[in-house]
Amino acid sequence: MSGRIHSLESFGTVDGPGVRFVVFVQGCPMRCAYCHNPDTWEMNAGTVMEASEIIEQYERNVSFYKGGGITVTGGEPLMQVDFLIELFTLAKEKNIHTCIDSSGIAFNPDHHVWMEKLDKLLTLTDLVMLDIKHIDPEKHKELTAQPNDKILAFAEYLSEKGIAIWIRHVVVPGITDDDKYLHQLGYFIGGLKTLKALDVLPYHTMGKVKYEKLGIPYKLDGVEPMDKNKVIEKKQVILDGIKARRAKDAAP
Repeated sequence: MSGRIHSLESFGTVDGPGVRFVVFVQGCPMRCAYCHNPDTWEMNAGTVMEASEIIEQYERNVSFYKGGGITVTGGEPLMQVDFLIELFTLAKEKNIHTCIDSSGIAFNPDHHVWMEKLDKLLTLTDLVMLDIKHIDPEKHKELTAQPNDKILAFAEYLSEKGIAIWIRHVVVPGITDDDKYLHQLGYFIGGLKTLKALDVLPYHTMGKVKYEKLGIPYKLDGVEPMDKNKVIEKKQVILDGIKARRAKDAAP
């Protein structure tokens, strides 16, 4: 089974626990205004690689990955679910920790065949890092050109299936930094039974140069990078939302 791969990173340190071998797959239906990998959007681009080739490359530096493993990101990994099943099957044969970094946009509960494949993949998956861009449906569409209903449903599905979830949220000045919505986000993820971690990341402009090279307008031109000190405050708002939800769920 082959997949379309954008690139590989041998020593990822922000893509799950430990040092990770990171596979960037090609193709994504999301158009996030702050995406720093717009070169992964096109579905039919990238390099065609076999799952076995990726495992071979991982094993070249296997001693460095103690406590780590393989993370598949993108692009959107779940657009290539068959490839992920084979890759993670091979990984599990070698006791490699597996992680998917996903937006959840591909989740399709009405497609029974796809759901069967997803369920099989989840039996091979140790962790899902889920990016929730915005909790408000309309603002999510403005930010990503996609609705967020399936994304939130995917989070709840992972929770029901007992899959460990690591939430990521990017704080963009004037767009995703409103305390009202951050608290709502926290309240939602506080209901996820398998929530293991929360990453609140500051918006940066390092990907802007890629847009210029690709001739794509940068939608957030003029938006300043997020103050890292303020991110601590914003994360606390989300944590307060989590606490509120857990207190409500625990009440008699």
